[in-house]
Amino acid sequence: MIAPIENGKLMESTSAASIANGEKKKSNSTVDKDQFLQLLVAQMKYQDPLEPTSNTEYISQYATFSELEQMQNMSASLELARASQLVGHTVVVKVVDSAGRTTTAQGNVDYIVYENNKAYLSINGELYSIDDLDMEADPNYLAAYTKAADFMNAYNKLPILPLLTLEHKDAVEALNKTYQEMTNYEKKFIDDDFVTGLKKYVDRIEALKAAEENNGDNKPDDVEKPGEGEDTGEVPDDSEDNEDEDGGEGSEPQA
Repeated sequence: MIAPIENGKLMESTSAASIANGEKKKSNSTVDKDQFLQLLVAQMKYQDPLEPTSNTEYISQYATFSELEQMQNMSASLELARASQLVGHTVVVKVVDSAGRTTTAQGNVDYIVYENNKAYLSINGELYSIDDLDMEADPNYLAAYTKAADFMNAYNKLPILPLLTLEHKDAVEALNKTYQEMTNYEKKFIDDDFVTGLKKYVDRIEALKAAEENNGDNKPDDVEKPGEGEDTGEVPDDSEDNEDEDGGEGSEPQA
């Protein structure tokens, strides 16, 4: 009913591709009783009248087909039992659509739909053929795997170490915080090279921050020149300019 559109073309959804593949595989690999009876009637209709097939041979063929049908029914019952055990479990299905693209879907199996001896898994409200089941895993495993994958994708978006600047400080610190908050189980999914590289990025950011702080502390302050805007409290010596009115020392008194 609903399908995505890319570049003006209607694209096949993952669920629709899975159902189509399941029906195609079933139609190509099995022959039901009606088809067998049609083949049997055609064989009787077009047999050589001079050398007709004996009734014993027809009965033998039908008996052989009955055995095969019972085996198919048993196989379908086992498939249904297997699918029923997946209810409530976290699974991953891998689907190849008609264009050859491989897509995956992940989630809990809510219920099972069984149609025409075929089991379909309901995942996130969509149906998928059990033939496309790729993996059944513990939710903690999938969560840890997804978290590690997101961590490594974020790491790969960082520039190479020589081009690292303080503009990338928030990204590096956020990445380091994510790693420090991981459990030991989650850290097992991250390669050692990423851990070593992250430490180099953190050390580089710390060095850049320290260099910026040092440059701020070494800025020269405004220094006033001597005598400008400074009151020394001293009285200037005017003895040389102001001579004694009496003529100075040793002068004779006037009559």
